[in-house]
Amino acid sequence: MSNNYKFEGWMGLDKSSADGNMKWHSDLHTLRSGWAPANYPVVVGHEIVGKAVRVGPKAEGNIKIGDRVGVGAQSSSCLKPDCEDCSHNMEQFCAQMAPTFDANFPDGSKTYGGYANYWRGPSHFVVKIPDGIPSDEAAPMLCGGITTYSPLKRGNAGPGKKVGIIGIGGLGHFGILWAKALGCDKITAISRSASKKADALKMGADEFIATDEDKDWATHHTRSLDLLVSTVSSPNMPLPEYLQLLRTNGSFVQVGAPEDLIPPFNAFALIAKGVTVGGSAIGSPEEIREMLAMAEKKKVKAWIQKRPMDQANQAVVDMGKGLARYRYTLVNEKQL
Repeated sequence: MSNNYKFEGWMGLDKSSADGNMKWHSDLHTLRSGWAPANYPVVVGHEIVGKAVRVGPKAEGNIKIGDRVGVGAQSSSCLKPDCEDCSHNMEQFCAQMAPTFDANFPDGSKTYGGYANYWRGPSHFVVKIPDGIPSDEAAPMLCGGITTYSPLKRGNAGPGKKVGIIGIGGLGHFGILWAKALGCDKITAISRSASKKADALKMGADEFIATDEDKDWATHHTRSLDLLVSTVSSPNMPLPEYLQLLRTNGSFVQVGAPEDLIPPFNAFALIAKGVTVGGSAIGSPEEIREMLAMAEKKKVKAWIQKRPMDQANQAVVDMGKGLARYRYTLVNEKQL
């Protein structure tokens, strides 16, 4: 491979990029400035796998040229020894956390994502990809996968636990796969309709709740789950009803990121059963390594659809329409 590495990628120049108007010279929420105003131009993409072509002299992790490596949604934090988060493998919660795109590194340079020929960033957030996981399946695990693995693992999901996954999409399908691999006693998939029921059961769910098709679903399944992980991004979620599903001392964890406020709920929904409501953001590099090791050992297979990198604009449009089953992986065929 030539040593003349040219950084080119699909550039989002304004909000219209979310409608399939990126230019070659992106995550949908950022392209349309949904979570916050984007600092255009942006190159999105935060689930990146490839081979290391340059390694700095101070690089961590014993990374060598030619190694198959990846980076997820985070590419920087303060990493100071006195940082309560960074020093305890919780870099994703550091006050100086920098996402893999549309942010700035400590030196002021801008972060750009993976819809491109190359990516460059700090080695601390780069992980080696196990031999047993294909690159196209490993990539979506680095954000979509870890976003659900982390709250499940920290919520002690496993034997003796009954777990629910709300939303059967790019995030939620991973939630089912991890809950199955972790050995949970019961896995309940929750969606608005039954259109994804067959897929959810194949992924490992034991039960399926279609909230738009059973008007009494919250009553029928009350006090049935220990842990609920919500992957939905709609601000119109029936949150009070979700909380009814929890058993005593149960936990509800929100990982989907709505672009608006989540619904209010009565405090007695928490008080009456000792329920907790929390959130979770991606995971640390150490958690990602742990997740990948388990995926290789348990032969967890992400449900993906491969698309050529030159079809990125159409993939963004299709993703916005909810057509992915269940994660698009862009393949940069020029770099294979």
